[in-house]
Order: sequence, then structure tokens, then C-alpha cells
Amino acid sequence: MSTPYLSLILPAHNEAERLPKSLKQVQEYLSIQPYDYEVLVIENASSDETGRIVEEFQQDFPQLKLIRLEQGGKGNAIRAGMLAAKGEYRFMADVDFSMPVDEISKFLPPKLEEPQVAIASREQQGAQRIGEPFYRHLIGRVFNALVQTLVLPGLQDTQCGFKCFSAAAAEEIFPNQTLEGWSFDVEVLTIARQLGYEVLEVPVTWTFQPGSRMSIFKDSWKMFKDLLLIRSNKRKGAYRGKTL
Repeated sequence: MSTPYLSLILPAHNEAERLPKSLKQVQEYLSIQPYDYEVLVIENASSDETGRIVEEFQQDFPQLKLIRLEQGGKGNAIRAGMLAAKGEYRFMADVDFSMPVDEISKFLPPKLEEPQVAIASREQQGAQRIGEPFYRHLIGRVFNALVQTLVLPGLQDTQCGFKCFSAAAAEEIFPNQTLEGWSFDVEVLTIARQLGYEVLEVPVTWTFQPGSRMSIFKDSWKMFKDLLLIRSNKRKGAYRGKTL
């Protein structure tokens, strides 16, 4: 089998409700693209029918693969998917597709010239945010201010769930990832910069989708502590090309 051009990685914890619509959109979009592709659904610690739904879709979707993990955590799912993927480019996406699936093209050549690390941004000029409650936007901007102050100056949006890595970048970055919760994005991008990769922010259209599993107060405190850990690891040089 030839190496796929694109690997699309979908972390899926208890996503039985949203997954059918998303997989249909993905299949329709990718089926008309001029390149080979694979879609990896990383089902981790689900208690619903997420895995069964993927298996049903596989009957008419041969490029669809299912990886089951016993351990939860979005970061855990993304790391497993990135390292299992075979594509020249490896794109992580939230199952809700708050970014339209056809905007994946923005992250690939020829729109970008040989990108290594490109992330969706809701803050760059040209981006659109639709329907987001004011309080969530405010909390996000406060967190981003902390991110920029402590570890990643200049990046306006580290937390949007759509990011693309070249195969070489993914295989160098993700073995060094240690965090498995909501802060894994910040750690991954910190590792990327420590290894010398430029992180490009790509403006996207993003529509707020209700149903987030994040607890604003509980998870925000944990994420702040994670930022301090990332800063400490960065200062110690723990991310500079040596697997932890």
C-alpha cells in the first residue's frame, strides 16, 4: 500500500451521538480529493457505542481505521493517533467539526508551502468565530495570555482542536509529549518550538458547538498547573530532542 498523503486523526471518547454525521462529512470530502488518505478514529475509554459505530462505517469506508485505547485523555488519543498514522501530513480534528471539514485544505500544499506545524487560529486576521458565548471567549483569552507569558509568546490560539503536522515533525514531537489532558496542545507546541519548528497559525471559520466536556473552573486550575510544569520542563531543556 502506498503511503497516504493525509492522515486524519479523530479522538473519540463517548462520541456516539456526533460521530455518524462527522464521519459522513469526512468521507464525502475526502472521497473527492486527488490524494490517498486514511482516517484514524482513536476511541479511548468510551462507555457508549462509539467503537461499534466506527466498525459499521468501515464496511463502506475502507480508509477508516479504529484504534481502541483503555486509557482516557484527549492528549493520550492524539499522541497514539499521530504515532500510528502513516500519512505525509497528519491532521488532528475534533469530532464536532466546529471548523468546516473543507478547510483542511488551508493547512496543506499548495495553500501552505511544505508546512511542518500549522494550527487553526480563531484569532488571526481573517478568522471568524460564530456563536461563542462571551464568557467562554473571555476565559480563553485569559488562558492564552498566560500561555504567551509563560511558554509560547506570539501564539494567539493554542487550544483550537485542529492542527496539522508533517510526518517528520509528528514523529519527532509526539514521543516527547507527557501530558494527556486539556493542556497537551500547549506542551506539543512548546516541544515543536524547542525542536526548531516554526508554528504557523492559520485563520479558520469556527462555530461554537455546545456540549464541551471541559469543566471551566476545575480544568482551568489544572491547566494553569500544567503550564507551570511545561515552563519548568522547557527551562530544564527536557524537550530538546530527547525522549522523556
